[in-house]
Amino acid sequence: MTPTFKILAGPTASGKSAVALLLAEKFHAELLSIDSMKLYKGLDIGTGKPTLEERARVPHHFVDVREPWEYASVAEFVTAAERTIADCAERGVRLIGEGGTALYLKALCEGLFEGPGKDATIRARLENEVAELGSFAVHARLAHVDPKGTAKILPTDGRRIVRARSAPFALAFADGAAGQFVDFECSDDATSVGR
Repeated sequence: MTPTFKILAGPTASGKSAVALLLAEKFHAELLSIDSMKLYKGLDIGTGKPTLEERARVPHHFVDVREPWEYASVAEFVTAAERTIADCAERGVRLIGEGGTALYLKALCEGLFEGPGKDATIRARLENEVAELGSFAVHARLAHVDPKGTAKILPTDGRRIVRARSAPFALAFADGAAGQFVDFECSDDATSVGR
C-alpha cells in the first residue's frame, strides 16, 4: 500500500502554518514542511516558520535543516520527504504536509523526472557564457531552442537561464536518460487555505 498523508496548501501568509499546527495537535500528527525557504536556518522573517515553542509541541520535518549558503534541490526534498512519509506510516503516526512551494508540492504528488543531475562542468561553462555575453543574449539563444519555455523566464534571471540551457546538454550525454517517475499518492481531499 502506498502511504498517504493530508496536505494543507495555499498562498503565502494565508494562515497555513497556524492551521496545520492546530490540526497536528488535535490529531496527534507530525508536520512536513513543503516550503523551500523554511528549510534554511536563520531565514525566519517572511517565512512563517514555526517558533521553537511550536516545534517543541509538534514534530516538524524540514525546518532549519540547511545553512543559507547551502544548495537545496527539489529532488533532494522529494527523496527526504518520501523517507519521512514512509517512516511516519511505519510508525503509525499521522502526517500533515503544509506549505506553499508549488514545485515541491507538485514533485511530491506527481513525481519527479529521474533524469541526470546537474553537471558542474556544463553549468560553469554556461555561467561564464552569461557573464561574458550577458543574460539577455543567452536568453535569446535559449529562445531559439525552446521558445515556449523561455517565455516563462525573465531575460535578467541568469540562474534560471543557465538551468534551462544546461538541461538539454545533460540529457544528451546521460546514460539511460529515460524518465522514471516516483510512485506517490497524495490525498484527494487536500485543503487549500486562502484564495
